[in-house]
Amino acid sequence: MTRQLTDRPPAVVEAVPAPRRRPKWSSRTRRDFFVFLALALPNLVLIGVFTYLPLINNIYYSTLDWTLGSASATVVGLDNYVTFFTSADAAKVLGTTAVFTLVTVGGSMVLGLLIALALNSKVRGTTFARSAVFAPYVLSGVGVGLVWLFIFDPGYGVLAWVLRGLGQQSPQWINDPQLSLVMVIIVYVWKNLGYCAVVYLAGLQSLPQDVMEAASLDGANGFRRFLSMSVPLLSPTTFFLLITTMLSSLQAFDLIRIMTPLGNGTSTLIYEAYLQAFGAFNRAGYSASISVVLFAILLIITVLQLRFVERKVHYS
Repeated sequence: MTRQLTDRPPAVVEAVPAPRRRPKWSSRTRRDFFVFLALALPNLVLIGVFTYLPLINNIYYSTLDWTLGSASATVVGLDNYVTFFTSADAAKVLGTTAVFTLVTVGGSMVLGLLIALALNSKVRGTTFARSAVFAPYVLSGVGVGLVWLFIFDPGYGVLAWVLRGLGQQSPQWINDPQLSLVMVIIVYVWKNLGYCAVVYLAGLQSLPQDVMEAASLDGANGFRRFLSMSVPLLSPTTFFLLITTMLSSLQAFDLIRIMTPLGNGTSTLIYEAYLQAFGAFNRAGYSASISVVLFAILLIITVLQLRFVERKVHYS
């Protein structure tokens, strides 16, 4: 028996052919690549011409001592940056920018969330209310600034007329630097809270209702469900609004230009750059350096938000 097993011929093992490797640049790969170029290249060219090329030019202009309209300029390196950060106005401009951004972003998001909670209720007239809340956001900033400037005018404004009827004197909203900043912040928050409200409303309506009903059956009241369930589930919406509203506030210009043309207490970085270039100074190179500082701040804030704040976001 052993001999029979030993005498059996060995089994023949057939060689399995190696899988055929696909060429790196096959006809299909080339076709897909050319389709990608046809679709993406026009957009990339437009972005490069109208975004990155002006950015590079602005960085170059920031190294020049150049008066706007002059045919000649002198290369000064980083002197414009040194002049800005060592000037007496630098701390004031940066502080005004920080206060304006933090208050407008926080105010728009908090008030927008509260309005979204009210608009999320199923009562008659919510469609009209949603349209009315969102309408100021799509209006022209110039028109909004002119209307509110008439309201806040201490001499013949609507607010002054109401206060005089109550026996009170109207504050000097336009002439007082601190009140000017408060005035612009109020108008900016009023104009932009509709955007936050609509985005938050969309987030509220997308919340899983089965989770909310389960929390309600467990005895959680409305306030408890809002803090423990709605707020964490709304974190992607909050993160999106935090980025977009902060970038928008740092670049706010039209309301400040219309309501406080001289920048009396409202000179943020972007408006200070405008005043230096197109105001009485015509310092185009110095204005470009302020714009580069603003770009650096925007870039740092965005990177920090994506790096650290996004960790707190619950996407599931």
